[in-house]
Amino acid sequence: MTPVFDLLRLSLISMDVVAAQRSGRVGIAQRQRNRLAQMLDNALRGSRFYQEHLGTRASASTQLQDLPVVTRGQLMERFDDWVTDPRLHLDELRELTADPERVAEPWLGRYMVWESSGTAGMPGIFVQDGHAMAVYDALEALRRCQRRPLAHWMDPLHLSERHAFVGATGGHFASMVSLQRLRSINPWIAATTRSFSIQVPTAQLVDGLNAFAPTVLITYPTAAALLAQEALEGRLHIAPREIWTGGETLSPAVRAHILQGLGGVLRNSYGASEFLAMGWECVHGHMHLNADWVILEPVDEKHRPVPAGEPACSVLLTSLANQVQPLIRYELADQVVLRGESCACGSPLPVIEVRGRQDDPLRMVRSDGGTATLLPLALSTVLEEGAGVFDFHLRQIDASTLLLRLPLRGEEGRAAAARCRAALKGYAASQGLAPIQVRTELGHSVPRGRSGKACRIVAC
Repeated sequence: MTPVFDLLRLSLISMDVVAAQRSGRVGIAQRQRNRLAQMLDNALRGSRFYQEHLGTRASASTQLQDLPVVTRGQLMERFDDWVTDPRLHLDELRELTADPERVAEPWLGRYMVWESSGTAGMPGIFVQDGHAMAVYDALEALRRCQRRPLAHWMDPLHLSERHAFVGATGGHFASMVSLQRLRSINPWIAATTRSFSIQVPTAQLVDGLNAFAPTVLITYPTAAALLAQEALEGRLHIAPREIWTGGETLSPAVRAHILQGLGGVLRNSYGASEFLAMGWECVHGHMHLNADWVILEPVDEKHRPVPAGEPACSVLLTSLANQVQPLIRYELADQVVLRGESCACGSPLPVIEVRGRQDDPLRMVRSDGGTATLLPLALSTVLEEGAGVFDFHLRQIDASTLLLRLPLRGEEGRAAAARCRAALKGYAASQGLAPIQVRTELGHSVPRGRSGKACRIVAC
């Protein structure tokens, strides 16, 4: 099976990625304008959906914010009209992704295909052409911050590294497809990289990691937090030099907990099924948007622009890389804050704060009889920082009752449950809520979606 890989294309894009980093904000903006014009032209020539959706509104002089927003539901409903290659058909791609034995199989010999987990309300099928894959490869290789410049002086090819991916291993998700593709390209990676399912019992996962002893751990923040707790309690004995996280919100409290338990250097990134390599974290801990290849527009609930520094309701994504499946002002449920200030690291790329695709907000009854909304980010912070608990499932029963489930047992579990009850009740009172009831159940693992991401806060 020949992977989707073009060395010449990768070399050319890599040279441009390096040049863009040196070109300053003006050079980044110019690349963005040129690629946007090319993407609009490509969509209008090859996609029947965009020909109808954009019509005469798209031209060389069109401002992006003047174009209509598109949702995953709209695109998936018209999938065969959306893509620019008429040989791509949704029913055939669904058959491909239904077969776990065909993960990373190049479709038509030229496309990588993966599915989303459906956290935005509808699962999606995403097709990546060779150009998009080369962009992702170049961004991952050249813009991941090298925090250990001397660590590989005796090992420049990283031959001593053992990479462990901990996530969902049974589906055609972007992480698994990408990993399998890399294994096909590089036999050494195939020999030194292993996948571990997050959906097996924790004890089994810990035993497997202990036996493999990875030097690089790749996983979601919630899974890394779980493993950090296992290490702190003396069951997990790995000592990774690096931890790569992504796919979920990484709060300061969770970061500190992971580093306390696992040590090493933590590198966080921002990506999605729609665009694999949107952002990378610099040495100052700031997330930089790869704005030469992707445009993100933070917007409010009516899709109006949100000023820099203010939290957005959602974000609109425009891909400047994928030519077979155009994404123009595509709504993501992620909450992103665009920072206006420059970063001390010197990168011309904009700084963003990613709050991720959040769990459910909870509407609870106030003491005056009205209702108040508790945001999931605030509730997570209360439990993580106020109670020191990182692995939990909080479900709303009614307007004044919450059910908290923890995987802990015994005295440790009871003590953690007591801290959580106190923290939640204190926070509820500070928000003007009527007295709430917090029920607790111990010995329950946190539910995870098909992609392995944790589902921690659920409304009734």
